[in-house]
Amino acid sequence: MKLLLVEDEKELTSSICKYLIRERYLIDSVSTYNEGRERILLFDYDCAIIDITLPGGSGLGLISLIKEKYLNTGIIIISARNSLKDKIIGLETGSDDYLTKPFFLSELNARIKSILRRRNFAGNKEIIVDEIKITLNDSQIHIYDKPLNLTRKEYELLLYFTANLNRVITKESIAEHLWGDSVDAADSFDFIYTHIKNLRKKIMDLGGKDHIHTLYGMGYKFITE
Repeated sequence: MKLLLVEDEKELTSSICKYLIRERYLIDSVSTYNEGRERILLFDYDCAIIDITLPGGSGLGLISLIKEKYLNTGIIIISARNSLKDKIIGLETGSDDYLTKPFFLSELNARIKSILRRRNFAGNKEIIVDEIKITLNDSQIHIYDKPLNLTRKEYELLLYFTANLNRVITKESIAEHLWGDSVDAADSFDFIYTHIKNLRKKIMDLGGKDHIHTLYGMGYKFITE
């Protein structure tokens, strides 16, 4: 899952990034309003973590921009302000949650997971797609009750497909979602094909169906019955 952090406190930014990277998130971090605005206009994110008070502008403006562009992006406000008025304003602007500084990083992680489940998987802790069962809390996958062992990228790819069932997904969107901004330096997207081939083979080796369809010149679609 890909996150955006907009926070100007360097020590807090470093702590959040280190923790969430260990939790297997991709995370872009910026420290000013204008940098946040640029990232939001250029890239898609599953969840944005935004401070209200930023150099160059208010985080509330970034939240409004996200709501205009991405209806499915989760938003968490992190702020030193603890007043009820600020929380109401933040939630009315379109944020999903509000955390007052200081907070435990484990709590932030729990809030992120809750938002992603709610927005992408209707709040479910388990995703069941035909013969595939994914348990989100422990990242376990089963095919017809047989455990499926995936690499980190294969697991993230499967989640991305299940969040976009029966929709065409381009190679570019897959690459950006799984590898973040660093993918811009890639000469080609052939590595996407390798990951998809491996995921398809592992599912079918356990008796699963061939859900991943290639649409030449367009991308891929995860087909369900």
